[in-house]
Amino acid sequence: VVNGTIHGGGTLTLLPRFDADKALEIMQRDRVSIFLGVPTMYFALLNHPERSTYDTSSLRLCVSGGAAIPEQVINSWEQATGTKILEGYGLSETSPTATFNQLDLGTKVGSIGKPIWGVEVKIFDDAGQEVPQGERGEIVIKGHNVMKGYWRKPEATAEAIKDGWFHSGDIGFVDDEGFIFIVDRKKEMIIRGGFNVYPREIEEVLYTHPAVAEAAVIGLPDEKFGEEVHAVVAPKPGMEIDAGELTAWIKERVAAYKYPRTIRVVKELPKGPTGKIMKREIKADMLQEAGVTA
Repeated sequence: VVNGTIHGGGTLTLLPRFDADKALEIMQRDRVSIFLGVPTMYFALLNHPERSTYDTSSLRLCVSGGAAIPEQVINSWEQATGTKILEGYGLSETSPTATFNQLDLGTKVGSIGKPIWGVEVKIFDDAGQEVPQGERGEIVIKGHNVMKGYWRKPEATAEAIKDGWFHSGDIGFVDDEGFIFIVDRKKEMIIRGGFNVYPREIEEVLYTHPAVAEAAVIGLPDEKFGEEVHAVVAPKPGMEIDAGELTAWIKERVAAYKYPRTIRVVKELPKGPTGKIMKREIKADMLQEAGVTA
Protein backbone atom coordinates (compact mmCIF):
# COMPACT_ATOMS: atom_id res chain seq x y z
CA VAL A 1 0.00 0.00 0.00
CA VAL A 2 2.79 2.41 0.93
CA ASN A 3 4.88 1.64 -2.15
CA GLY A 4 1.91 1.73 -4.51
CA THR A 5 0.74 5.10 -3.21
CA ILE A 6 4.20 6.65 -3.45
CA HIS A 7 4.74 5.19 -6.93
CA GLY A 8 1.42 6.68 -8.05
CA GLY A 9 2.20 10.07 -6.53
CA GLY A 10 -0.62 9.83 -4.00
CA THR A 11 -1.05 11.07 -0.44
CA LEU A 12 -1.03 8.49 2.34
CA THR A 13 -2.54 8.97 5.80
CA LEU A 14 -1.50 6.38 8.35
CA LEU A 15 -3.17 5.54 11.66
CA PRO A 16 -0.76 4.16 14.32
CA ARG A 17 -3.61 1.94 15.55
CA PHE A 18 -7.09 1.67 14.12
CA ASP A 19 -9.80 3.70 15.79
CA ALA A 20 -13.19 4.08 14.11
CA ASP A 21 -13.69 7.68 15.29
CA LYS A 22 -10.27 8.73 14.07
CA ALA A 23 -10.64 6.86 10.77
CA LEU A 24 -13.93 8.59 9.97
CA GLU A 25 -12.48 11.94 10.99
CA ILE A 26 -9.50 11.44 8.64
CA MET A 27 -11.69 10.28 5.75
CA GLN A 28 -13.66 13.50 6.04
CA ARG A 29 -10.66 15.79 6.71
CA ASP A 30 -8.34 14.44 4.00
CA ARG A 31 -11.04 13.59 1.44
CA VAL A 32 -9.77 10.01 1.38
CA SER A 33 -10.54 8.25 -1.91
CA ILE A 34 -9.14 4.78 -1.16
CA PHE A 35 -9.45 2.97 2.15
CA LEU A 36 -7.75 -0.32 2.93
CA GLY A 37 -8.51 -2.40 6.00
CA VAL A 38 -9.25 -5.77 7.52
CA PRO A 39 -12.83 -7.01 8.05
CA THR A 40 -13.08 -5.98 11.71
CA MET A 41 -12.37 -2.38 10.69
CA TYR A 42 -15.36 -2.42 8.36
CA PHE A 43 -17.49 -3.95 11.15
CA ALA A 44 -16.49 -1.09 13.46
CA LEU A 45 -17.11 1.61 10.87
CA LEU A 46 -20.49 0.22 9.82
CA ASN A 47 -21.67 -0.07 13.41
CA HIS A 48 -20.34 3.33 14.51
CA PRO A 49 -23.34 5.20 15.96
CA GLU A 50 -22.33 8.53 14.36
CA ARG A 51 -21.05 7.24 11.01
CA SER A 52 -23.77 9.00 9.03
CA THR A 53 -22.66 12.39 10.41
CA TYR A 54 -19.27 12.09 8.67
CA ASP A 55 -18.79 12.95 5.03
CA THR A 56 -17.27 9.90 3.31
CA SER A 57 -18.47 10.82 -0.18
CA SER A 58 -14.87 11.11 -1.40
CA LEU A 59 -14.43 7.32 -1.14
CA ARG A 60 -14.31 5.62 -4.53
CA LEU A 61 -12.64 2.31 -3.71
CA CYS A 62 -12.16 0.10 -0.64
CA VAL A 63 -10.04 -2.99 -0.19
CA SER A 64 -10.24 -5.75 2.41
CA GLY A 65 -7.58 -8.30 3.24
CA GLY A 66 -6.00 -10.17 6.10
CA ALA A 67 -9.05 -12.37 6.72
CA ALA A 68 -12.27 -13.41 4.99
CA ILE A 69 -14.92 -10.68 4.95
CA PRO A 70 -18.59 -11.72 5.11
CA GLU A 71 -20.73 -10.92 2.07
CA GLN A 72 -23.24 -9.25 4.38
CA VAL A 73 -20.60 -6.70 5.39
CA ILE A 74 -19.62 -6.01 1.77
CA ASN A 75 -23.25 -5.45 0.78
CA SER A 76 -24.02 -3.30 3.83
CA TRP A 77 -20.94 -1.16 3.21
CA GLU A 78 -21.89 -0.54 -0.41
CA GLN A 79 -25.43 0.40 0.63
CA ALA A 80 -24.11 2.77 3.29
CA THR A 81 -21.31 4.43 1.30
CA GLY A 82 -21.97 3.66 -2.35
CA THR A 83 -18.47 2.17 -2.51
CA LYS A 84 -17.39 -1.35 -3.41
CA ILE A 85 -15.09 -3.41 -1.21
CA LEU A 86 -12.64 -5.41 -3.30
CA GLU A 87 -11.27 -8.53 -1.66
CA GLY A 88 -7.96 -10.20 -2.41
CA TYR A 89 -5.97 -13.09 -1.05
CA GLY A 90 -2.43 -14.01 -0.26
CA LEU A 91 -0.02 -15.09 2.44
CA SER A 92 3.36 -13.97 3.74
CA GLU A 93 4.78 -16.85 1.70
CA THR A 94 3.36 -15.33 -1.51
CA SER A 95 4.85 -11.86 -1.00
CA PRO A 96 1.95 -11.35 -0.06
CA THR A 97 -0.71 -11.14 -2.80
CA ALA A 98 -1.78 -14.02 -5.04
CA THR A 99 -5.29 -13.09 -6.21
CA PHE A 100 -7.45 -9.98 -6.31
CA ASN A 101 -10.76 -8.69 -7.59
CA GLN A 102 -9.25 -6.69 -10.42
CA LEU A 103 -11.51 -4.08 -11.98
CA ASP A 104 -10.32 -4.82 -15.52
CA LEU A 105 -11.07 -8.55 -15.09
CA GLY A 106 -14.42 -8.09 -13.38
CA THR A 107 -15.33 -8.49 -9.71
CA LYS A 108 -17.58 -10.82 -7.75
CA VAL A 109 -18.79 -10.35 -4.20
CA GLY A 110 -17.69 -13.17 -1.92
CA SER A 111 -14.77 -14.22 -4.11
CA ILE A 112 -11.06 -13.47 -3.76
CA GLY A 113 -10.93 -12.62 -7.45
CA LYS A 114 -8.52 -14.04 -9.98
CA PRO A 115 -4.74 -14.60 -9.97
CA ILE A 116 -2.61 -11.48 -10.36
CA TRP A 117 -0.07 -11.14 -13.17
CA GLY A 118 2.49 -13.95 -13.33
CA VAL A 119 0.73 -16.13 -10.77
CA GLU A 120 -1.02 -19.47 -11.21
CA VAL A 121 -3.63 -20.74 -8.76
CA LYS A 122 -5.18 -24.22 -8.78
CA ILE A 123 -7.28 -26.40 -6.50
CA PHE A 124 -5.70 -29.74 -5.51
CA ASP A 125 -7.10 -32.77 -3.71
CA ASP A 126 -5.22 -34.58 -0.92
CA ALA A 127 -3.39 -36.66 -3.53
CA GLY A 128 -1.95 -33.54 -5.17
CA GLN A 129 -4.19 -33.73 -8.24
CA GLU A 130 -6.19 -30.82 -9.65
CA VAL A 131 -9.90 -31.18 -8.96
CA PRO A 132 -12.70 -30.47 -11.48
CA GLN A 133 -14.16 -26.97 -11.68
CA GLY A 134 -16.46 -26.21 -8.77
CA GLU A 135 -15.10 -28.93 -6.49
CA ARG A 136 -13.47 -28.07 -3.20
CA GLY A 137 -9.83 -28.67 -2.43
CA GLU A 138 -6.66 -26.99 -1.23
CA ILE A 139 -5.59 -23.73 -2.88
CA VAL A 140 -2.09 -24.06 -4.34
CA ILE A 141 -0.02 -21.25 -5.83
CA LYS A 142 2.90 -21.00 -8.25
CA GLY A 143 4.68 -17.88 -9.46
CA HIS A 144 7.47 -15.33 -9.04
CA ASN A 145 5.84 -14.22 -5.78
CA VAL A 146 6.24 -17.54 -3.97
CA MET A 147 8.99 -17.68 -1.35
CA LYS A 148 12.13 -19.76 -1.80
CA GLY A 149 11.54 -21.42 1.54
CA TYR A 150 11.37 -21.05 5.31
CA TRP A 151 14.61 -19.83 6.88
CA ARG A 152 16.66 -22.81 8.03
CA LYS A 153 13.59 -25.08 7.99
CA PRO A 154 14.08 -27.45 5.04
CA GLU A 155 11.47 -29.96 6.28
CA ALA A 156 8.79 -27.29 6.62
CA THR A 157 9.72 -25.97 3.17
CA ALA A 158 9.44 -29.43 1.61
CA GLU A 159 6.02 -29.84 3.22
CA ALA A 160 4.76 -26.49 1.94
CA ILE A 161 6.25 -26.46 -1.57
CA LYS A 162 5.79 -29.56 -3.71
CA ASP A 163 6.75 -29.64 -7.39
CA GLY A 164 6.88 -25.84 -7.38
CA TRP A 165 3.38 -25.43 -5.95
CA PHE A 166 2.96 -23.70 -2.61
CA HIS A 167 0.25 -25.41 -0.54
CA SER A 168 -1.70 -22.71 1.28
CA GLY A 169 -3.68 -24.78 3.76
CA ASP A 170 -6.84 -22.99 2.63
CA ILE A 171 -9.84 -24.77 1.13
CA GLY A 172 -11.51 -23.23 -1.90
CA PHE A 173 -13.00 -23.71 -5.34
CA VAL A 174 -13.09 -22.03 -8.75
CA ASP A 175 -16.41 -21.15 -10.39
CA ASP A 176 -17.30 -21.31 -14.08
CA GLU A 177 -16.06 -17.74 -14.64
CA GLY A 178 -12.66 -18.36 -13.10
CA PHE A 179 -13.35 -16.59 -9.81
CA ILE A 180 -11.81 -18.22 -6.77
CA PHE A 181 -13.69 -18.65 -3.51
CA ILE A 182 -12.27 -19.56 -0.11
CA VAL A 183 -14.34 -21.96 1.96
CA ASP A 184 -12.15 -21.98 5.07
CA ARG A 185 -8.78 -22.82 6.55
CA LYS A 186 -8.01 -26.52 6.24
CA LYS A 187 -6.94 -26.61 9.89
CA GLU A 188 -10.11 -24.86 11.05
CA MET A 189 -12.52 -27.22 9.34
CA ILE A 190 -14.69 -29.04 11.87
CA ILE A 191 -15.44 -32.73 11.34
CA ARG A 192 -18.62 -33.49 13.25
CA GLY A 193 -19.73 -37.09 13.14
CA GLY A 194 -18.02 -37.57 9.78
CA PHE A 195 -19.52 -34.44 8.22
CA ASN A 196 -17.38 -31.45 7.23
CA VAL A 197 -18.46 -28.16 8.78
CA TYR A 198 -16.79 -25.00 7.50
CA PRO A 199 -16.77 -22.26 10.17
CA ARG A 200 -16.83 -19.45 7.62
CA GLU A 201 -20.14 -20.72 6.20
CA ILE A 202 -21.77 -20.58 9.64
CA GLU A 203 -20.21 -17.18 10.38
CA GLU A 204 -21.63 -15.80 7.12
CA VAL A 205 -25.12 -16.78 8.33
CA LEU A 206 -24.56 -15.34 11.80
CA TYR A 207 -23.54 -12.00 10.30
CA THR A 208 -26.93 -11.71 8.61
CA HIS A 209 -28.62 -11.53 12.03
CA PRO A 210 -29.51 -7.88 12.71
CA ALA A 211 -27.97 -7.86 16.20
CA VAL A 212 -24.63 -9.60 15.45
CA ALA A 213 -21.57 -7.39 14.98
CA GLU A 214 -18.83 -10.03 15.26
CA ALA A 215 -18.81 -13.82 15.11
CA ALA A 216 -16.38 -16.68 15.35
CA VAL A 217 -17.16 -20.38 14.97
CA ILE A 218 -14.80 -23.05 16.30
CA GLY A 219 -14.72 -26.78 16.86
CA LEU A 220 -14.12 -28.36 20.26
CA PRO A 221 -13.47 -32.02 21.12
CA ASP A 222 -16.61 -34.09 21.67
CA GLU A 223 -16.83 -37.70 22.87
CA LYS A 224 -19.84 -38.57 20.73
CA PHE A 225 -19.17 -36.73 17.46
CA GLY A 226 -15.40 -36.21 17.56
CA GLU A 227 -15.84 -32.45 17.34
CA GLU A 228 -18.73 -30.15 18.12
CA VAL A 229 -19.63 -26.74 16.68
CA HIS A 230 -19.54 -23.71 18.97
CA ALA A 231 -19.89 -19.98 18.34
CA VAL A 232 -18.90 -16.77 20.07
CA VAL A 233 -20.66 -13.55 19.06
CA ALA A 234 -20.61 -9.87 19.99
CA PRO A 235 -23.67 -7.60 19.63
CA LYS A 236 -23.95 -4.34 17.72
CA PRO A 237 -23.87 -1.16 19.87
CA GLY A 238 -27.08 -0.68 21.81
CA MET A 239 -28.37 -4.17 21.00
CA GLU A 240 -28.61 -7.40 22.97
CA ILE A 241 -28.33 -11.03 21.89
CA ASP A 242 -30.13 -13.89 23.56
CA ALA A 243 -28.07 -17.05 22.96
CA GLY A 244 -31.11 -19.30 22.98
CA GLU A 245 -33.01 -17.19 20.48
CA LEU A 246 -29.96 -16.93 18.21
CA THR A 247 -29.50 -20.71 18.32
CA ALA A 248 -33.11 -21.24 17.27
CA TRP A 249 -32.71 -18.62 14.55
CA ILE A 250 -29.63 -20.21 12.98
CA LYS A 251 -31.09 -23.75 13.25
CA GLU A 252 -33.68 -22.65 10.72
CA ARG A 253 -30.99 -21.55 8.27
CA VAL A 254 -28.35 -24.29 8.23
CA ALA A 255 -28.29 -28.09 8.13
CA ALA A 256 -28.95 -29.88 11.41
CA TYR A 257 -25.34 -31.02 11.80
CA LYS A 258 -23.95 -27.52 11.23
CA TYR A 259 -25.62 -25.24 13.76
CA PRO A 260 -23.59 -24.25 16.87
CA ARG A 261 -24.54 -26.34 19.90
CA THR A 262 -23.53 -23.49 22.17
CA ILE A 263 -23.42 -19.75 21.51
CA ARG A 264 -21.50 -17.50 23.87
CA VAL A 265 -22.26 -13.78 23.88
CA VAL A 266 -19.37 -11.44 24.72
CA LYS A 267 -18.87 -7.69 24.55
CA GLU A 268 -16.05 -7.94 22.01
CA LEU A 269 -14.04 -10.72 20.37
CA PRO A 270 -10.27 -10.77 20.97
CA LYS A 271 -8.20 -9.33 18.12
CA GLY A 272 -4.55 -9.14 17.17
CA PRO A 273 -2.56 -5.98 16.33
CA THR A 274 -3.91 -5.90 12.75
CA GLY A 275 -7.51 -6.33 13.83
CA LYS A 276 -7.89 -10.02 13.00
CA ILE A 277 -10.19 -12.01 15.25
CA MET A 278 -7.98 -14.38 17.27
CA LYS A 279 -9.75 -17.73 16.95
CA ARG A 280 -6.85 -19.60 18.52
CA GLU A 281 -7.19 -17.47 21.66
CA ILE A 282 -10.95 -18.08 21.77
CA LYS A 283 -10.47 -21.82 21.36
CA ALA A 284 -7.70 -21.96 23.96
CA ASP A 285 -9.89 -20.16 26.52
CA MET A 286 -12.84 -22.48 25.90
CA LEU A 287 -10.66 -25.59 26.11
CA GLN A 288 -9.17 -24.33 29.36
CA GLU A 289 -12.63 -23.77 30.81
CA ALA A 290 -13.60 -27.29 29.76
CA GLY A 291 -10.43 -28.68 31.34
CA VAL A 292 -9.10 -29.96 28.02
CA THR A 293 -5.45 -29.69 27.05
CA ALA A 294 -4.97 -28.11 23.60
